[in-house]
Amino acid sequence: MATAGTLREGVRLAYSAAAEEPRRTHPFPVGRAFAESLGYPAELLERLPAVSVDAFAGVSNVAVTADIPSGATVLDLGCGGGLDALIAAGKAGRPGHVIGVDFSGSMLDRARRGALEADLYNVEFREADAERLPLDDAAVSVALVNGIFNLNPMREAIFQELARVVRPGGIVFAAELILRGPLEAPEAADESNWFA
Repeated sequence: MATAGTLREGVRLAYSAAAEEPRRTHPFPVGRAFAESLGYPAELLERLPAVSVDAFAGVSNVAVTADIPSGATVLDLGCGGGLDALIAAGKAGRPGHVIGVDFSGSMLDRARRGALEADLYNVEFREADAERLPLDDAAVSVALVNGIFNLNPMREAIFQELARVVRPGGIVFAAELILRGPLEAPEAADESNWFA
């Protein structure tokens, strides 16, 4: 079976490839049509920079449905190309602040370009692992997590970090894919299957 380090590097390479060439075939869906299929409104996607929309690879429309008040400090954990962070920045407004964190430099490049194109200055992006967040204790009031738990075997540490950085009374909006039953033996034994 793959080690945690091998799995992490495989995920990083796959998501970096999606950022570098989103129109190619990847082991997961990517892009605008996929985002629309998850409930991101087409008119919202049209208003946001293509550089962020085209590399979208989440599992839900968590930023669209999340209650993000004006002035909130928001963490977008596993921000990818920045789509959810840009939506959150719009909701939080000028008094708010959004921090996107991802471990793929290629995805972060897209996210930063998207923020510049959208002329948003209340959002920043930091490169880090989800289980070691570059944030102070109780630094955020809202956290968004759009599909990273299956991709990182350090889930307990991620939950501990979320508990540390979300202030008392804050909220975490998370979405994830869940298996409805056990995998068949050949799939479960396949090291390329991240969900085994």
